Amino acid sequence: MKVLTVIGNRPQFVKAAAVSRLLRARHEELLVHTGQHYDDELSTIFVRELGIPRPELQLGLGGGTNTEQTARMLSAIGPLLTEQQPDVVLVYGDTNSTLAGALAAAQARVPIAHVEAGMRSFDRAMPEELNRVLTDHASDLLLCPSQVAAGNLEREGVAGRVAVVGDVMVDVAELVRPRAMADDGPLRDAGVDAGDYVLVTAHRAGNVDDPARLGLLVNLLLALPGQVVFPMHPRTRARLEAAGMLAQLDAGVRVLPPLGYVPFTSLLTRARSVLTDSGGVQKEAYLAGVRCVTLRDTTEWVETVESGWNTLVDLDGAAALAALDRVMPAERPAFYGDGQAGARVVSAIETFAA
Repeated sequence: MKVLTVIGNRPQFVKAAAVSRLLRARHEELLVHTGQHYDDELSTIFVRELGIPRPELQLGLGGGTNTEQTARMLSAIGPLLTEQQPDVVLVYGDTNSTLAGALAAAQARVPIAHVEAGMRSFDRAMPEELNRVLTDHASDLLLCPSQVAAGNLEREGVAGRVAVVGDVMVDVAELVRPRAMADDGPLRDAGVDAGDYVLVTAHRAGNVDDPARLGLLVNLLLALPGQVVFPMHPRTRARLEAAGMLAQLDAGVRVLPPLGYVPFTSLLTRARSVLTDSGGVQKEAYLAGVRCVTLRDTTEWVETVESGWNTLVDLDGAAALAALDRVMPAERPAFYGDGQAGARVVSAIETFAA
């Protein structure tokens, strides 16, 4: 079996770490990196850190609007499918790369397998929500991280085959956590002690592209008590610089460059709390047993909120401060599987393609 896998950003490199090695043990895989994230710290560093194969093809298609980026990806992936003749196209998550890979495959009549299918925030203003809905309805094999995700697909009446395989991020988290916990270097570099800081990530367009909301974000972060560590996404840095707010934020927050997965996990697992607008980081915090405060008013990871480990506050500073004082639940159910999702993904693709 020949699988063409399309990835393009940090979470997709991490997820591929749970699948590509197992897939290549029995089949041929062509890994295509669209270049949606072209900063080394957000892409190829994960080849070194997590041992995933280096992409055979790097398209270098980052930059531009969502429409422009997706169009360039479609134009590049279409001819690849004609040339390579894969049996399956494998896509992950909810990015422009995900949608472009799925649409190109659907138009070429190549079966599509979507890992992390069925996730819904029910906020169509988010580009990621549109990407994941369209990808799910184009896909032939929908590989869900949870029963909630599978229920979403059942209600929507998708045409493809649905399977609950668990979350591949659990596989990676369990693999990386011991190494991350043993490495105190990221704490020393940040100048903080374990349990004595809040870790922040923010990069969603809805929070950083609008100067008014960006100002609310800066004010919220500056109002947080204690030490605040912020590994900053290149998109966010560019928006802060353009708005003249970077120096203001830097005066009260420990701003770091983007981090690889292992050093970021080292900081996350030792943080007092996490503030984020990232879907992936919400889940990583849950898996690590760290309180999460989400800078959005919706989330696709609804189980983390319903279980009490995650609180949605949007950019409401008072709500964020109150959430940081919440007592965490005594239990943390295994909503997202047992760490064997990668093997189930490979098995499901084999069964489907047989």
